[in-house]
Amino acid sequence: MKDPNVYIMLMSSLPSPEALFLAKRPPLSRLKLDRRLRVLAPEHARALRLTEKVVHWGDIPLAATDAELVARAKMAAREIENETVRLLIRDRLEIRTCMAALRRRLRGEPAPASGTDWGFGRWTRHIARNWTETSFRLDAVFPWLREADKLLKDGESLPLQRLILQQAWKSAKRRKGAHQYDFEAVVVYVLMWNIVDRWGRYDGEKAVERFDRLAEAALGDHAKLFGEGRA
Repeated sequence: MKDPNVYIMLMSSLPSPEALFLAKRPPLSRLKLDRRLRVLAPEHARALRLTEKVVHWGDIPLAATDAELVARAKMAAREIENETVRLLIRDRLEIRTCMAALRRRLRGEPAPASGTDWGFGRWTRHIARNWTETSFRLDAVFPWLREADKLLKDGESLPLQRLILQQAWKSAKRRKGAHQYDFEAVVVYVLMWNIVDRWGRYDGEKAVERFDRLAEAALGDHAKLFGEGRA
């Protein structure tokens, strides 16, 4: 375990993320961020790598099945001992599960059969039971779902991407809590960096075209939990 002062110095050295969607690029490059992250304790560095592999869309194999992706997420959740980090993963993948369900339903697919590994988190059975409800009766938990459903039906790719990234940002920020200068704060910072970086890659009509091409390449004829929503 590293001296906690190391994490205090690390977090103090990192620039604050700019306001989401106002930033044209992250406040520092990934190369510079990775250099600063070298001070992480080995077990923390591994936990961060596992977290990013699960939640970062760029690390997800296009050929992977839903069952493989869910198994990968469950494995990471088992191997990571830090409760806050496990919750960060769960929060992020529950957003993706909701988006996968919306897309499946829009294509006219029936509710996922019981026992199938199609999503991750607490709400997979609830969603399947409430498949025909606009928000799957999850308004109290995910109040943004109705808006996401409308944007999806209207083909508003860029506003939908913005909405999803906003929810990912909010979920990470909620978990930060009292964590300011510890490992949990580092994980939240890296996840927020990834969100700002993701948004900075989109620009106007080119962004919409790029988003649609990625979606088509990633999804093919099947919904994929980790290929949809890109939270």
